[in-house]
Amino acid sequence: MRSLLTVCVALATLNPAGVGKAENRAEVYPLASRIELFTDDELIEAIRGLRLQMHSPRLAEVALRKDRPYEDSTLYDPVVMLDQGRYRLWYRTNFNRPPFYTGYAESKDGVHWIKPDLGLVEFQGSKNNNLVWSSALGEGNPRVLSIFKDPRPDCRAEERYKAGCVVDTNGRAGLGALVSPDGLRWRRLRKEPILTDGAFDSHNIVFYDMAREYYVAYYRDFDRGVRLVKRATSKDFVHWSRGEYIDLGRGPREHLYKNAATPYYRRPDLILMFPKRFLEERAAPYGWQYPGLSDIVFMTSRDGFHFRRTFLEALIRPGLDARNWHERAIEVGQGLVPTGSDEVSLYVVQNYRTDNVHIRRAVLRSDGFVSLHADSLGGEMTTRPLAYLGSRLVLNYSTSAAGSIRVEIQDASGKPLPGRDLASCKEIYGDNLERIVSWASGSDLEKWSGRPIRLRFAMRDADLFSFQFRNP
Repeated sequence: MRSLLTVCVALATLNPAGVGKAENRAEVYPLASRIELFTDDELIEAIRGLRLQMHSPRLAEVALRKDRPYEDSTLYDPVVMLDQGRYRLWYRTNFNRPPFYTGYAESKDGVHWIKPDLGLVEFQGSKNNNLVWSSALGEGNPRVLSIFKDPRPDCRAEERYKAGCVVDTNGRAGLGALVSPDGLRWRRLRKEPILTDGAFDSHNIVFYDMAREYYVAYYRDFDRGVRLVKRATSKDFVHWSRGEYIDLGRGPREHLYKNAATPYYRRPDLILMFPKRFLEERAAPYGWQYPGLSDIVFMTSRDGFHFRRTFLEALIRPGLDARNWHERAIEVGQGLVPTGSDEVSLYVVQNYRTDNVHIRRAVLRSDGFVSLHADSLGGEMTTRPLAYLGSRLVLNYSTSAAGSIRVEIQDASGKPLPGRDLASCKEIYGDNLERIVSWASGSDLEKWSGRPIRLRFAMRDADLFSFQFRNP
């Protein structure tokens, strides 16, 4: 069998006849066995009667409330991770007056959270609290932590957890670095900031990009008066490239106040971003001391630098609660975690700068950010040529009782493969995260693995969230 790389190189200039946009989509996409989401139109060659549809998360229970003496109405900037079976959450407890603290919470299920007494940081003469950091502990007033666990095998144990933080340097903010063996006991990695070419007066996100094997920082700066996101990279977390504004393509120039960038754990090379869109020209409809309104938008990137705003509408609206209708009232925190076999959760701050400030869990179906959507009239979509590895095609989908999905496997020129045509596909309906596609002669696709093929989806009253080629 030819390797996937050989196939992609050999067919890089393929130009199948009779397929729209062939001049742009002829190169074989090396899908392999990765899960494919519909966050953009990268794989779509031709589409009729279907559309991409974004899905807003369901707002679930409150995870954390302001209930400690060191927490105030500016509780903000949560960071969440699933760490060896334990859900962990760090958050900024206060920002009205220094010193600024970072609090910590834990959960067994991502739903019910506790604030444990850690005995680490003193507040008003006592260490019986859940604090893990105080800005008073380091020169430059280090604060607003963006925390991640370093996955590199050669990472030093005492630096397994890392954080970017805002520091004051020569009268302006920079990005500092903290390290910890456990995510609880922190120290400055170095006195000097690791990045200085930005505004940094925000939650500046840092993590290790496993797909590209370097550290990455997404941070705020101003471009001709507009708040936008810069990106810098590093191989050692100390020496960084100069930041560049991420490429938003044809997206509008809007204020993006915080970015909440995170790799999707089921597809690590796909970077998801949930920026706060800030509209400074608008006034709060219920009266507020500061101008502006905010909502949350959704952007994605396949390379970490070029981001797509496939949908210009809001992912999360302020909603019915009047306390969310002011300039910085809502924010999506850093991190995205599975909280069940069928769902993914992110954590949203609401009611910022009010006494009811809290962090709420928001829930989506697994892979459920965007779907290929069919209404009752139905339609079809055909992919560009792709090469897969595996022997079964698995779908994550939902239909109505009357809806359906069928799949055809074609060769690169658009000709149906023997026994894998649309008419032979067994009708798929229901709601399933991992449904194997079958045809009259079976479901095995091993003989075409590694070869360039196309997928043709015929759908009616249905949503297709993702697909993947696997071995049984």
